Amino acid sequence: MRGAMRVLLINQVFYPDVAATAQHAHDLARHLVKHGHEVHVIASRAIYGTKGAALPKRETVDGIHIHRVARALFGKAGILGRTIDFGLFYMAAGLKALFMRRFDVVVCLTTPPFIVLVGWALRLLKRSRLVFWVMDMYPDVPVALGVMKKGSLATRFFDGIDRWMLRSADRTVVLGRCMMERVRAKIGAGKRSDHVVKIGVWSDQGEVKPIAREENPYRKEWGLGDRFVVMYSGNFGLAHDVDTMCRACEMLKDDDRFRFVFVGGGKKKKVVEEFVKDKGLTNAVCAPYQPREKLDASLSCADAHLVSVLEGLEGMIVPCKLFGIMAAGRPTIYIGDASSEIARVVEEHECGVLIKQGDAEGLVNAIRGMSEDGGQTARMGEHARRALGDVFDREKACEQWRELLESVVAGTNQNAGAHAEHAKG
Repeated sequence: MRGAMRVLLINQVFYPDVAATAQHAHDLARHLVKHGHEVHVIASRAIYGTKGAALPKRETVDGIHIHRVARALFGKAGILGRTIDFGLFYMAAGLKALFMRRFDVVVCLTTPPFIVLVGWALRLLKRSRLVFWVMDMYPDVPVALGVMKKGSLATRFFDGIDRWMLRSADRTVVLGRCMMERVRAKIGAGKRSDHVVKIGVWSDQGEVKPIAREENPYRKEWGLGDRFVVMYSGNFGLAHDVDTMCRACEMLKDDDRFRFVFVGGGKKKKVVEEFVKDKGLTNAVCAPYQPREKLDASLSCADAHLVSVLEGLEGMIVPCKLFGIMAAGRPTIYIGDASSEIARVVEEHECGVLIKQGDAEGLVNAIRGMSEDGGQTARMGEHARRALGDVFDREKACEQWRELLESVVAGTNQNAGAHAEHAKG
């Protein structure tokens, strides 16, 4: 296309937040700016999960114009509190967007759920193009977790909104093959679905690099020594199985060759911390999120990483943490169903092992096997790093995004076929 695009990204979290959606939106925005496009972001003044308004209303970072609105009154203090905070952000983001100059294309993520409605309003009132970036599926996730009742009036209402948005966006971008299958099923047979494309999540080999054990500062800071370290890093969300990893940690409590490191935050982080405390586990380290600039050191201090998705949620979420692990050149132990996108990636690229949900004994055996066969563990890490560069590189994924957005603004479907073919792979 000719000329620079005016692009608006809407998501509750953005730089300097370290949540996965914030990092991915920041990566995309930087890439677009680098290629001459004007990028604005509407985000919250609060760090995700905290109260207040700690961030400035407006700043320019990496050439990106960030507009922050609303404050969090409740943080993560219960469903009602989060719903109120979401509502405040909806209203503030909608008003802010309506009074800004027209954008060529609006990209809406899924934090909070249904913020894409703001993008739809801009599409209707200002004729902006709309791209729906599906990071998590709603109300599918809360229904699967039992937070919402299947078939209830509220569930049917929100599901109807979601189906409508999935069908009506100029492009709907999904993260993996199982998510593609779920989205196409929601759109329905006979309905337009050629606008649904897959661009997976990513990491960056330049930003996250393997760091040798003897040079890793976290090995000393966390007292890990030369032990075999198993790490879970990132969001401890309701959709993740922490029970299996906690029980495995307890089963290995008397074996000083191993250490578990739990890094990050989320609803279930407290569950992990209380388990470690109640059981008196001295073989576990609990730490908060680490700064993005230290991510390579944090991820590299582990010998193997844990990733999990509760069975039944395959395709509703795709954990981004896998790709940072791959960039660090470490193998993954995936806890969940073999049909998920993460399990497929791990198997296809031979960069880890799969464990069924609840199989703590199997997890213990996998950890012991990795520690005893260092050569095979190192090869899985090498496969992971190589696959990231070949398939899941940040530059390649962001370039797919740039081409997609340019084609949307140009009013063509020239990339839809190519991306649809990529989605089948």
